[in-house]
Amino acid sequence: MPIEVNQEVTMYKNILIPTDGSELAGEAVKHGIAFAKAVGAKITALTVTEPFPFFAVNPEILTDTPAVYETHARQQAEATLSKVSEAAKAAGVACQIVHAEGTHAFETIIKTAQQQGCDLILMASHGRRGISAIVLGSETVKVLTHSKIPVLVYR
Repeated sequence: MPIEVNQEVTMYKNILIPTDGSELAGEAVKHGIAFAKAVGAKITALTVTEPFPFFAVNPEILTDTPAVYETHARQQAEATLSKVSEAAKAAGVACQIVHAEGTHAFETIIKTAQQQGCDLILMASHGRRGISAIVLGSETVKVLTHSKIPVLVYR
């Protein structure tokens, strides 16, 4: 007996794609946009900026004022997110962009996914293995560990 599938059900409707602007994240963005198009979903592109480091062990390492830091962070975020927005538009995929500030990127990614009503997080893995993965950690691993929303990892 054949199983009937409701063709009107879309598994994913809003896919969060966090990006730091790196080459690997860019590849994940391309694949995420293609995936969203294939399943009829929109995307929410996110980049996370760390807050200005007010406390530093060595004050001489702080070369920017908070205002200068904020300006550079905003400009970098706008450049990163505009690339995603343009690629989504070219593919015919609806795209919302979000620039958020957070001390821990993984927490900000999960919080943004919840706030934006995303039902999937699609993100890159930087592919660290062995001891470097354990020592350095990975935002992707932390998202996988803590998110209640499904996560698809591009590698």
